[in-house]
Amino acid sequence: MRLKSFYAKTVTEAMQMIRETLGEDAIIVATREENGGKNVRVTAALDSDPHHVEMFDDFMHDPAEEKGWLQYDEESERDVSESLTEVMLKHSVPEEIIDQIVSCATVVGLESDYIALVAALEHLFVFRPLPQQPTDKAFMLVGPPGAGKTMAIAKLATRAVMQGQKVAVISTDTLRAGGVEQLSAFTRILDIPLQKARDGKELRRLIDLSHGADTILIDSGGFNPFRSDEMRDLARLIACGNIEPVLAMPAGIDAEECGEMARIYAALGVRNMMSTRLDLARRLGGLLSAAHYGGLIFADASDTPQVAEGLQALSPQHLAQLLMPQNQPAREQGKHSHETQQHKRIVNAG
Repeated sequence: MRLKSFYAKTVTEAMQMIRETLGEDAIIVATREENGGKNVRVTAALDSDPHHVEMFDDFMHDPAEEKGWLQYDEESERDVSESLTEVMLKHSVPEEIIDQIVSCATVVGLESDYIALVAALEHLFVFRPLPQQPTDKAFMLVGPPGAGKTMAIAKLATRAVMQGQKVAVISTDTLRAGGVEQLSAFTRILDIPLQKARDGKELRRLIDLSHGADTILIDSGGFNPFRSDEMRDLARLIACGNIEPVLAMPAGIDAEECGEMARIYAALGVRNMMSTRLDLARRLGGLLSAAHYGGLIFADASDTPQVAEGLQALSPQHLAQLLMPQNQPAREQGKHSHETQQHKRIVNAG
C-alpha cells in the first residue's frame, strides 16, 4: 500500500499529478483546502503495486511478519473502522472529517486502531510547532473571547525567558476589564515591562521600538469572528507590522462553529492554530474541524493551567492519545512500537 500527498492550486491539477505519478488505479483517500482555500492537498493510495511491494522486501525478511502485515484482513479493517468511527462520533467530529480519517486509517492497513489513527492524522493534517528561536516576526494571539489568548501569551513569554531570550510583550486588549492587569501579573514575575497599544498607530510604534528583542508577543482582545466590523479592526492591527497571527482555538466548542471561525481567521492570514483549554474539554471535534476547514496547522497546545512549561508541540501521536486515551494501555507499547516502524516504512517508501 502506497500513500502520497499531492499539492496543487486546484483539485484538477492534483488529479493530473496523481495519474502521472501513481497511475489510473490510484485511490483518492482525502482532499483538503490549505492556505485559506488557495491550494489543495489530495492524498492518494495505490492499492496494488507489485513494484512497491518489492520495495518492502528488504525490510520484511520474516515471512510470518510479512503475511501478518500485507495480507488483506477484512475483519481487522472492519474493527479499526468501527472503533475509529465510534471515537470520532464521541468527539462530535463532522461526518466529512470522519469519513476521511476512517478511510485513510483503513487504507494504511494497520491492525491497531490507535496507530492507524496516528497515521491518518499525520497524512491529513499538518503539525508544526511555533519557532522557539529568535525571529524578526511578532506573534499575535488572536481568537474569540475567552479563548485563552492572555494565558497563552504568558506561557509563550515564560518559555522564551527560560531559554534566555529577551522578550517584549505588547497588549492591545485595553478595553476589556482586567485584560491588561491579568497579563501584567505574569510579566512582572518575568521582569518584562508590559507595553500597551490602544490603536494600530501605537502598536506600530511599539513594534518598532521592540526590534532589539528576540521574541515579540502581542495579546489581542477578543474579537467576535462573526462581526465583519470587528474582523476589519483586527485585520488593521495585523497589518501594523511584520506580524504572524496565531489562532488560539479553545477545545470543547461546537465543531461546526469552529470550522466557520477558522475559515474567517484564515482569510485574515492566520496559518497556525494553538489548541487551548485541552485540560477542560472532553470533545475535541472542534479542533479537527478548525484545522480541516481553515487549512490550519496544528502548532503548540495548552493542556495545563500551569504557566511554566505550560505548552507543548502538538503531534499526531499526542492528538491521537487525546482522542482515544483508553486505547493506549502500557502493555501494548511493544506492539505499537512495532507497528509504528511499519508505518514509517510506508511513509518513507511513499
